[in-house]
Amino acid sequence: MVSIESGGLLGIGAGIAILGGAIGTGIAQASIGSSIMGVIAERPEDTFKLIVYMAIPELIVLLGFVVAFLLYGEIGKAAGAAAAKAA
Repeated sequence: MVSIESGGLLGIGAGIAILGGAIGTGIAQASIGSSIMGVIAERPEDTFKLIVYMAIPELIVLLGFVVAFLLYGEIGKAAGAAAAKAA
């Protein structure tokens, strides 16, 4: 059994944070990308604004990465606390 002190669950949480962000971004960009291409074909003057709309879902992945990074920092603290407790 994996205990919280060993950091195992924190590692799983970090992986889920990245995975959830990546899946959410993929779903969002799948529908946004095709819509943007249709609008650019009809109104090329709106290209820059539409590229910004395409970049917004990428923030979901960045936020997932930040959460994973914060959890990764906690893994070291948890492992250190478990080692000190065992000694």
